[in-house]
Amino acid sequence: MALKSDPVKELNLIGPGTIVEGKIRSQGSVRIDGKVTGEITASESLAVGLSGEIDGNVTAKNVTIGGKVRGSITASEKIVFEAKAVVKGDIRATKLVIDEGCMFDGKVSMTERTQLYETRH
Repeated sequence: MALKSDPVKELNLIGPGTIVEGKIRSQGSVRIDGKVTGEITASESLAVGLSGEIDGNVTAKNVTIGGKVRGSITASEKIVFEAKAVVKGDIRATKLVIDEGCMFDGKVSMTERTQLYETRH
């Protein structure tokens, strides 16, 4: 008997050395350790590892950046920029954590969670 996995709990991985061009949409979480050129939307979490690069807009519940992102980032809950992150673009979230050493160039808009959902739906 085959067991069905819950798509919300699935982790989609773009590994180092992998290049993806186009839109990515996931009902679960996404981790980027390669390079993505295009829009990424994840219903759960999005993580960009140290070797990860995104050139495009990002939308997820929680976003953690360790690598590079060029584009706007929208999180319905929290955004975390780790120490080696390089982010160029505007961000929107309810909570924001920026570690010392991060490079960030853009505008920040912090709103209540309900307001984010109203603008996204």
